[in-house]
Amino acid sequence: MSPAAPPPAQVDEHTSDRLTNLEIKASYAEDLVEQLNQVIIRQQSQIDALVREVVLLKEHTPDTGHGPGRNLRDDMPPHF
Repeated sequence: MSPAAPPPAQVDEHTSDRLTNLEIKASYAEDLVEQLNQVIIRQQSQIDALVREVVLLKEHTPDTGHGPGRNLRDDMPPHF
């Protein structure tokens, strides 16, 4: 024997509750996606600004022609 099926009113109420819970979860997920999009937009703006700043710094740094770069230890005072 199979278990007795719940009355139709109870099934409709259960389905309605499940649907409501899914709608709530979907709403939270949509909100989270929008928040994450805003974070990504803000981070991309910061990245773009930093890239521009690095380019400006490179343009204003004198090219000494002494190889790939200088060693910061060469600039240390002799008492270190």
